[in-house]
Amino acid sequence: MKIHNIGHRQSPSARSGGKEFGMRLGILSLGYALFFVAIVLRLLNIQVIDVQKYKNKASRQYQRDVVEQAKRGVVMDRNGHLLAQSVQTISFYADPWLVANTEVKVGRKKVAVDKTPDVARLFAQRFGKSRDHYMRILRNGQKQKRRFIWLERSVPVEHARELMETAMTGVDFKKEQYRYYLNLAPQVVGLVNTDNKGISGLEIKYDHELRGRDGMKIFQRSATGTRFLAADADQVSAKEGLSLQLTLDADMQSIVESEIANTAKTFNASAAVGIVMDVKTGAILAMANYPTFDMNNRKGFRESDARNRAIIDAFDPGSTFKIVMASAAREELHRAAEDSVDAHNGVFHIYNRTIRDHEKFERCTFRDAMVHSSNIVAAKTAMELGEKTFYDYVRRFGFGEQTGIGLVGESEGIVRPLKQWHKTTLPWMGYGYSVTTTPLQILQAYAAIANDGALMKPYIVERLVDADGNAVSEFKPEKVRNVVSAETARYIRKEYLQPIVEEGTGVAASVKGVTVGGKTGTAQKLSNGNYNRGPRSYIASFVGFFPVDEPRIAAIIVVDEPQSAYYASTVAAPLFSRICTRMIACSEDLKADLGMTAPEAAVLAASKSVAVPLLTGLKARDAEKLLIWNGLDISMNGDREGVVVEQDIAAGSMVEPGSRVRVGLSAQENQDPGRKSSVM
Repeated sequence: MKIHNIGHRQSPSARSGGKEFGMRLGILSLGYALFFVAIVLRLLNIQVIDVQKYKNKASRQYQRDVVEQAKRGVVMDRNGHLLAQSVQTISFYADPWLVANTEVKVGRKKVAVDKTPDVARLFAQRFGKSRDHYMRILRNGQKQKRRFIWLERSVPVEHARELMETAMTGVDFKKEQYRYYLNLAPQVVGLVNTDNKGISGLEIKYDHELRGRDGMKIFQRSATGTRFLAADADQVSAKEGLSLQLTLDADMQSIVESEIANTAKTFNASAAVGIVMDVKTGAILAMANYPTFDMNNRKGFRESDARNRAIIDAFDPGSTFKIVMASAAREELHRAAEDSVDAHNGVFHIYNRTIRDHEKFERCTFRDAMVHSSNIVAAKTAMELGEKTFYDYVRRFGFGEQTGIGLVGESEGIVRPLKQWHKTTLPWMGYGYSVTTTPLQILQAYAAIANDGALMKPYIVERLVDADGNAVSEFKPEKVRNVVSAETARYIRKEYLQPIVEEGTGVAASVKGVTVGGKTGTAQKLSNGNYNRGPRSYIASFVGFFPVDEPRIAAIIVVDEPQSAYYASTVAAPLFSRICTRMIACSEDLKADLGMTAPEAAVLAASKSVAVPLLTGLKARDAEKLLIWNGLDISMNGDREGVVVEQDIAAGSMVEPGSRVRVGLSAQENQDPGRKSSVM
C-alpha cells in the first residue's frame, strides 16, 4: 500500500486566499505609513513652517494685549492754574453673545443661561437709566452678531467701582481718560474727542506733544480665567505727554470773558472779542470770545461758538485804523498836532462820493481832528501821503499778513496790492475802510506805538514741559521790526491817543489813577456788498494801553452788531474801562509794576467791586471755581452733581469782593449721573 504525502500540496483556492491576504496587509501597512507621514508633515507644518500662525492663534486663546493709554499733558496758565487736565475714567463694554450664553452649573451639569436681563438690571440700578435701555443695546448686538459693544463710556472711578468689582460673564471694563476743562478760553484751548485726540484750538495744534506715547501690556489667562501679566513678554510702559504753559493769566481771562459777555447781552450784540497783551513782550494775557460754550458739556454746542473771532474774523476797522495815517503823517509830512487843517464843515465831496463827520469843523488843529475822529481829515491826509507811501506804512504795521501767533485758522485780513486799488481806495483806507483786519492785528499795531515803535510778535504758548516740570522748549519775545521811530511813537501817544481818552471820543475808557491812551472805532458793516442799501449794522471797538508814559498793557474790545446803541464811545470804551479797572484792582503784581502810589491804589481799591458772572447752566463745581476766581463765595442748594438753574444775584451785578452768591441746583435729568459731562 502506497502512502502519498498530501500536506504540502495546496489547492488553487488556498493559494488565491493567501495572495489576497498579503495584498490587504500591504495596503494596510501602506495606509499606516501614509498616515504617519501625514502626521509628521502636519506637525512639521505646525511647528516649523506655520509656527508663528499657530502661536498667534494659541495666544489669542490665553493671551491678551491691552493698550495702556498715555496720560495727556495738562494745559495751564502763566501762574500754573490748570485750564485742562485728564482724569482717569472707566468705560464698560460687553460681548453680547457671551452675556446671552453664560455657563451656569446646574447640579452636575453646565448649561448656557441668558444673563442679558440681569446685566441690564445691574447697569440700570447703577447709572439711573432704564433697564430697557441696556436691554436694547445688548439685544441689538446679539441680533447683529457683534462681539463688542459699549455699555457706558467715561464713568468716574468712584461711580464705576461697584460694577468693576461685580463678576459678570461677557462684561469687562477699560481704563480711559476724560478731559476736564476749567471753562476758560475755550476757543483758545480747544477740545478733544472721545478718543482723547485734539479737535480744535491748542488741543489740535499741539496734539502730538500733548498725547504722549501709549504703552502695551500683555496679559495671560490661566485655566480658571485669572488674568496676569505675561512674565516672558516685553511690557511697554506709557509715556505721559508734554504739558503746555500759556502766557494767559486766568484771572484776567475770567474778567475779560465775564465783562464782554455782560456787554454783549446788554446791547444784544451778535458777538464780542476782548484781547489783552503785554506791550513789551507780545505775550497774550487774555483772549476772550462771545458767544462761548460749556467745554464740559456739548449739549447745544454749535461750531460757530468755537470760532476764535480774535484771530479769524476780519472786519473794516474804521477809525482805529487812523493810527496808520497819523503815524505816516508825522514821519513823512512832519505833521504837528497844532497844524491847522481844513475839515470842510463836516461834508467833503470826492469822486462823486461824500465823506461826512459826525462833528462839523470848518478848520481845526490836527490834534482836534484826531480827538474828534474826523474822517474828512484822515482821508485828505492819506491822499497827501500818496498810495505808495501809505501802502508801505500799512504793511509795516503788519496788516495783510498773519501775526504768527501760532493759533489754528489765523486770518491775514485783506490789503489789496497797489495795482488793484481804485481811486477811492486811498481816501477810504485813510479812515479804516477798503481794508479788513483782525482784532489781534489792530492790537499788535497799537502795542507797537505803546512800545516805542517796536512791533512784537504775539505769542500765547510760553513753554512745553515734561512730567517732571522740565522745560522741553520755550517761546521768547520776538521783535518783528520797527514801524516808526521811538520819537514818533511817543508823540502819537502824548499828542493824540491820550487826549482822545481825556477829552475826546474815548472819555468813557478812562481808568481811575492811571493814564490811558487809545482810539474808538465805529465801523459800518457791508450789507449784501453795499453800505447804503439794506439794514445798517455796525462794529464798535476801542483799543488802548496804559500808562501812557511807560505803557505795560494794551487791550482791544470789539462788539459786533450792538443793537440798542452802536457808537464805540457808548459800547466799547466803557467796557475797556471796566476790564482794565478790575484787572489792576485785582492784581497786586500789576499795581506794583505800574508803580502806583498809595493814593492811586486807594482810588482803585474804592472801585474794587467785582461783577457777578453768569452761572446758569454751569455744573456746580464749575460755578464754584468761577466764583472763587472772581473773589466771591458760593452757597449751594440742591443736587451738588447737578447744574445751576438760578442765582440770587443777577449776572453783571457789581458786588464787594467776598460776597456770597446763592445758587439753586437741579438734578441732571436724562444724563448718566456717573458721567458728569458729555465731552466727546
